[in-house]
Amino acid sequence: MTLTELSKSTAAQFAQAYGHAPRWLAAAPGRVNVIGEHTDYNDGFVLPMAIERYTVIAAAPAAKGVQVELRSCEADQPAAIDLSKPMKPFAKGAWANYPAGVLAGFLKLGVHLGGFDAMIQSTVPLGGGLSSSAALEVAMATLLEAITERTLDPVEKALLCQQAEHGYAGVPCGIMDQFISVMGKKDHLLLLDCRSRRTELVPMNDPSVALLVTNTNVKHELGSGQYAKRRAQCEAAAKILRLSSLRDASSAALNQAKAGMEEVVFRRARHVIGEIERTTQAARDIRASNWPGVGKLMYASHDSLRDDYEVSCAELDAVVEIARTIGAEGGVYGCRMTGGGFGGCTVALVKTDAVDAISQKIGQDYKQKTGIEAAMFVSRPAAGATILKA
Repeated sequence: MTLTELSKSTAAQFAQAYGHAPRWLAAAPGRVNVIGEHTDYNDGFVLPMAIERYTVIAAAPAAKGVQVELRSCEADQPAAIDLSKPMKPFAKGAWANYPAGVLAGFLKLGVHLGGFDAMIQSTVPLGGGLSSSAALEVAMATLLEAITERTLDPVEKALLCQQAEHGYAGVPCGIMDQFISVMGKKDHLLLLDCRSRRTELVPMNDPSVALLVTNTNVKHELGSGQYAKRRAQCEAAAKILRLSSLRDASSAALNQAKAGMEEVVFRRARHVIGEIERTTQAARDIRASNWPGVGKLMYASHDSLRDDYEVSCAELDAVVEIARTIGAEGGVYGCRMTGGGFGGCTVALVKTDAVDAISQKIGQDYKQKTGIEAAMFVSRPAAGATILKA
């Protein structure tokens, strides 16, 4: 569905549930990270783009005064919040914690809110590493801006949504997902400095290329402990290098300090230092429309995530290897895993006129290798959060 179709569908679902049309409509996109993986908590750079998959929320004032009712097309039961009582999270793992945390953030700002009914619908795949949670949070924040007629500063808005995920959903996410969902711009990527929080729009308006996202439809549950372990290893490397973070480290300094590091700590740091360099170089290459250059950096990123950071898996590797065999002659410049790893999605930079043939080849070969049906879609860089009806 296009955003227009999704908004009409959500408004219709709202009308069916509540018997009248919504007063407000707001949307926010999911994202794919083109390059810059596991650099965020090392104060590095990331290069995400908003995708043409959105979460839309339709809402209207509630008949019950200070009662908020949240309905989702994905959930059987609505979630209710009584604004006359102190807010607290729902049970752990409840989907409503994401929008509820945003609501709590607005109330903390001293914003006056009356009750409202809301219907939520999304085309962002759940659990595929395309940030369906940030799309939901940012759509909720955008809806609340429409309801309260108070526009937040974009950075404040993104950080409020991040805090909602930390405090209510219990997920200690970085800032990338919320920043790109808030600040995405059509035909642009977003180069985000995770230390200074400065952002830079990187034009990608060449119609001859697009990004193909392949969902492997697997997620290996290795637990959040894997991420905590890698974060600790990065901190250990920075300490040996006498730096506050790996952002300021160089490959030369790391190689000099290698003898005093555990081998696994050295490899983790080598990935992060190399990935920060690859990310800033990719932004330069995209500005210059140097697509073969960008593709090489994407493959190098995947190899490093597979070998040095060890967060890939057989299914992700299979998609990347199929992409390599297709090659630039067949329309694939580069491909890599995207997201935290252990499953989820890959992203490939492809020639627009070869998308159908590439998708067919990846789908057939992936199923042959793994027995699993992959899900694929192509996206241009999309616009960020928007109020559709106020």
